Amino acid sequence: MRRILAALALGVVAGVTPAVLHAQAAGATASIDAVRDNWKGVIDNITKAAEELSEADYAYRPVATVRSFGELVGHVAGSQNLICAAALGDKQPAEDAIEKAAKTKAALVQALRASTEYCAKAYAIPASSYGKGIQLFGGPSTPFGALVLNAVHDGEHYGNMVTYMRMKGMVPPSSRR
Repeated sequence: MRRILAALALGVVAGVTPAVLHAQAAGATASIDAVRDNWKGVIDNITKAAEELSEADYAYRPVATVRSFGELVGHVAGSQNLICAAALGDKQPAEDAIEKAAKTKAALVQALRASTEYCAKAYAIPASSYGKGIQLFGGPSTPFGALVLNAVHDGEHYGNMVTYMRMKGMVPPSSRR
């Protein structure tokens, strides 16, 4: 009991009241909600694009020095697996594992869907875990930082996909609304 009272007293002296702790938790929850909503929109567009392009279009690349459309799908799926594993505290797979292994549209779309389901678990972690120290790409991060990176990275590659689709005369999913 003395320890609890001492901790509360220290918290009050430091300005950390239960109301402050509640406000901090609410802010953290609102932040991850915003990141998760952004990610859901982007990954939904990526998945729609992946489903719509033909098997032949999966080999399309605007120039020889960039990934093909299929390689982009594999890269997104693989990077999601790695980044979300870090956020969850799971063993991180090789980022390029899917890109190297899956070569058909069916296999790539399946891998993308599986990585999205896996990442949904990471975006659902409790706010109390957001600031935990983790390792990501060999450096320090947090689960929250990893999830922000995942959303940004997916958005970056959806931009690539939009360009590929436009070059093929297609309207990307995000432009149809």
